[in-house]
Amino acid sequence: MVKTFDDVRPPPSRLIGYARVSSEDQVHDAQMEELRAAGCHRIYEEHGSGASQARPVLTRLLGELTAGDVLVIVRLDRLARSIGHLMTVLEDLESRGVYFRSIGDPIDTAAPQGRFSLQVLAAVAQLERALVSERTKAGIKAAKSRGKRPGNPGLRERRPEAIRAVSQARQKLYLDELTASAQTWLPVVRQLRPQHSWDNVVQVLSRRGQDWSVERLRRAVHRMVGEKLAEQELLARAPRRSAEDRLMKLVAAIAIADPDLSLRKIAAQLDQMGERPARGGQKWQPSSVRHLLDEAHRFGLMPR
Repeated sequence: MVKTFDDVRPPPSRLIGYARVSSEDQVHDAQMEELRAAGCHRIYEEHGSGASQARPVLTRLLGELTAGDVLVIVRLDRLARSIGHLMTVLEDLESRGVYFRSIGDPIDTAAPQGRFSLQVLAAVAQLERALVSERTKAGIKAAKSRGKRPGNPGLRERRPEAIRAVSQARQKLYLDELTASAQTWLPVVRQLRPQHSWDNVVQVLSRRGQDWSVERLRRAVHRMVGEKLAEQELLARAPRRSAEDRLMKLVAAIAIADPDLSLRKIAAQLDQMGERPARGGQKWQPSSVRHLLDEAHRFGLMPR
């Protein structure tokens, strides 16, 4: 469910528009004019049908929005494929302090009335999921009462066309889930890859409350790259950094144990411990300590 907003927030800093124009629809000036009239200083324009799962412009835009920004659209159907997809996007925006406004709908998360409308939408999405589940269970029960076995008869008989159809449906669902959630994890991947290993990227995502394994994350990025929704260079081999990773954790532990230590004193401790600088040299320098502390902050090993 979307969280309620009881706090008073500062005025938003930027109005950023998103327009999706269907491939067959050549008239899109009205959509652009509405966004400009709403005060959008920048507008991202996507070309593609509503049925298409691939929305690279939207994925990039959601990853670039920062706290205080306002994402503005003309209508809800320009943004989301379903209520569930819409709620996933809006929950992520709210968690990052990004506002949302739909010109043609009573939704503006910077205003109490708009937040109430959003809560109603969240309730509708929950009801929709419950009804689908209830209908599915009722259908299975009715089929059993008529002596029919639940499931796809083509799969039971191992028909090739049925197997292909199910495989395609699963692949479509997987891509749908990836694109719906991409704004929560793909920006982190873009920030860290390929300079950092997949293990380190998973560490960062885990500290942000996301459940990934290295295998699942690599598979997800491979799929996004294959659909041209992410850059090929994200899959490049990361440089070997095992020694520096160990030193990063060691420096973080020293700084956490004694927050008053200066960079020079941490360097002196490392020298006394017989640790060799990762970048070469005989003695630790404050700049090398600073670099490792910055990396530790990036990976969430210590608070700023």
